[in-house]
Amino acid sequence: MNQTGMDISTVERDTGLGKDTLRVWERRYGFPKPARDQNGDRVYSSAEVARLRLMKRLLDHGFRPGKLCAASEQDLVQLLASALSRAADPEPGEDLVRQAVVLIKANDWAGLRQALNQSMMRLGLQSFVVDIVAPLTHAVGEAWMNGELAVFEEHLYSEQMKSLLRQAIGNLPQEGGRPRILLTTLPEEQHVLGLLMAEALLVLDGATCVSLGTQTPLFDIQMATRAHEADIVAVSFSAAFPARQVASTVKQLRQLLPTTVALWIGGAGAQRVPRLANGVLTLPSLRAALEALNDWRQQAAGDAAPISQRPG
Repeated sequence: MNQTGMDISTVERDTGLGKDTLRVWERRYGFPKPARDQNGDRVYSSAEVARLRLMKRLLDHGFRPGKLCAASEQDLVQLLASALSRAADPEPGEDLVRQAVVLIKANDWAGLRQALNQSMMRLGLQSFVVDIVAPLTHAVGEAWMNGELAVFEEHLYSEQMKSLLRQAIGNLPQEGGRPRILLTTLPEEQHVLGLLMAEALLVLDGATCVSLGTQTPLFDIQMATRAHEADIVAVSFSAAFPARQVASTVKQLRQLLPTTVALWIGGAGAQRVPRLANGVLTLPSLRAALEALNDWRQQAAGDAAPISQRPG
């Protein structure tokens, strides 16, 4: 490695941005622009790494990489200051999340369902999932771990929310659009809420989703991918999934899938593993899933264009 720069593995650890992400940005957006050492390996300058750290913080606040790569250093600093200022103010859904936890503790399930239905109608499905369901599910999990909720209360909440999301997904128009996304969890992963949240957003954005539910064996995922001609396999890992098993299991699944099929993984369990198989995209948030969907479509459109019309 060049002494004046960092190699891609070091940048990945330093910034939290995966190697695949760095390569895609370099190709698609023209940033970063690493030099090459005598072995042809990428070497990133300290200025590039500092900018990448800043961009990672903005990505966590929901910004899109295309906008960030094109922005000036001053613009990035201003965007982060604005994002941090907004984060200091209460989010619109915080009151409802607190109210919902109170209703769960009181075992007022009718009141909870009414409050959630009204919120979904007022906000729309996308904002409801991102701003209400995701933080509420996290809050319920924290309350259970702290002993504030009994196991049966956490289970009842989960069943209520699964029913609500499945009904909302069932009411969405099924347009049969691309990409075709196969969603599931792997053996030993019983939690399905994260998968349902992702499915709701992806279907809402016009993707065709095929859900296999939970705990699908790897070879069955392989067969289902072929049977449904899936473009993407999306797998969810909760925080309860054994962290030591994530990387090896994902590597096995990646090897079973055609190279033309993308593999996305998300959920709290996926974020705890820094190194995964090549060709695996880790989604740090629900909004990141929508960004990945947009990127996939842009890539597919570029591949389908005549050679004379392709960039570069």
